Amino acid sequence: MSQLTVTPLPFRPEFEVIPDDEAETAQGLIDALHSILETTYEDYGHPVRSVHAKAHGFLHGELEVMGGLPEALAQGVFAQPGRYPVVMRVSTNPGDLLDDRVSTPRGLAIKVIGVQGPRLPGSEAHTTQDWVMQNAPAFTAADPKAFLKTLKLLAKTTDRAPGLKRALSAALRGTEAAVEALGGESGTLKSLGGHPLTHPLGETYYSVVPLLHGSYYGKLSVAPVSAALVALTGAKVDLADNPDGLREAIRQTVLEHGGEWEVRVQLATDLDKMPIEDASVVWPEDESPYVTVARITAPPQDSYNAEGERQVDQDMAFSPWHGLAAHRPLGGVMRVRKPAYEHSAEFRRSHSGCPIHEPRGPVAF
Repeated sequence: MSQLTVTPLPFRPEFEVIPDDEAETAQGLIDALHSILETTYEDYGHPVRSVHAKAHGFLHGELEVMGGLPEALAQGVFAQPGRYPVVMRVSTNPGDLLDDRVSTPRGLAIKVIGVQGPRLPGSEAHTTQDWVMQNAPAFTAADPKAFLKTLKLLAKTTDRAPGLKRALSAALRGTEAAVEALGGESGTLKSLGGHPLTHPLGETYYSVVPLLHGSYYGKLSVAPVSAALVALTGAKVDLADNPDGLREAIRQTVLEHGGEWEVRVQLATDLDKMPIEDASVVWPEDESPYVTVARITAPPQDSYNAEGERQVDQDMAFSPWHGLAAHRPLGGVMRVRKPAYEHSAEFRRSHSGCPIHEPRGPVAF
């Protein structure tokens, strides 16, 4: 049974502080992302996501919620023990379809199917819960305005000089390795192409920014626990001359081994040390450790094929604002992402001529 060794802080509405000009910032975010959408649509002849455009793998499996969870952990999806179908999409950050040798942070989007409970606005007709995660415990930008500055830079560099990006990525990886050798880390260097060329299945993924957890608030993580995936933590991927080498690396592992991950929750205990409005703060795990609440199991399968590409990449959207009210995203960065996610999904729907689908039962591809 998962043990809770801390006293979690109940969430209060006044923990969120909304600036008067936040709507203006949100519109700026939509404009920057729309620029990326238009550029990539013109390039590829079909719409792709404005961020995390390139998928490296699609998996289907099952989430099992543990029994006997303490009250503070047994919230929302985790309120009762049970089993739910899941779909997972592994990706990297940019909004254009780059050569994998331009190495950027990894993303993991998860859709849990068949959950019950009061819903977030706009998702009332569905029974799915989305989590959109990255392999970092905190966000690279502290607040919406800092986030907008980063997005504007990415919009300007979308579809520019792919060969130069590969060379720059190699240089940035060397710089980031030097920073880490001195005990540091740079989210900015990683986001610009300096992320180590490590295997995506060996990474631990985080919600990065906080979510409601019923009456409390916290962060979520998904960590590999099966032996084949744990062995990939920090493991380098040899891409050789394959621009889609990450897809092949994931495919080889999943075909042979499948995968298992633990879903963990870090509940906030102190608003100053675990703030809501500064998304760049890494919450100290010595103050509140991540605690396991569920396990995801994916059987051996082909993680990249035409049917998976159609069902997940083309027909599905993932948004942290799609799910249960018990897991409502918190903080300015998450608030301004809501209309941006909606705009991206609508752009893809209108330019492809196909509706976005929400599954109601197990998905296989």
